[in-house]
Amino acid sequence: MSHSNVTIGLNNPKSPTNVGAVFRAAGCFQADSILYTGNRYERAAAYCTDTQNLSKSIPLTGVNCLLESAPENAKIVVIEFAENAESLADFQHPDNAFYIFGPEDGSVKQSVVNQADSVVYIPTKGSLNLAATVNVVLYDRLAKSQQNEKGNELIRESRDVNNRLKVKL
Repeated sequence: MSHSNVTIGLNNPKSPTNVGAVFRAAGCFQADSILYTGNRYERAAAYCTDTQNLSKSIPLTGVNCLLESAPENAKIVVIEFAENAESLADFQHPDNAFYIFGPEDGSVKQSVVNQADSVVYIPTKGSLNLAATVNVVLYDRLAKSQQNEKGNELIRESRDVNNRLKVKL
């Protein structure tokens, strides 16, 4: 599976803190872009929490409709607590995925769920917040991928400049 075709769709996010954390997840897990609907985020964007300045390399685009803005040939995957949804534990991620996440205080509309290629839930007791949900889904995608990088080179490239920890062999 390639990581190069991942788009995140946020349905009317309200929290700039969560959107900032979604940016960080998108950067860590190499998503290509983030689309969002609604105007709540724009009103709160002045309080931006994009601590890694990922908005310079990962586009964040406001759109009127996530489905109409889906990337070409992308499989639409709605992440939502919905009856008859597939557990993330069993889900096989498509190469070209458009993951749609609901708002922090609501759900994805039934009309969007009806048009999805897959509807997936994270098997938790209670719901995660938006940013945590995006992190879990993107990590699951990476963990199930055959192309994930491993080892000391990745650790050296990824860790904070103040971290020089080593495990004794």
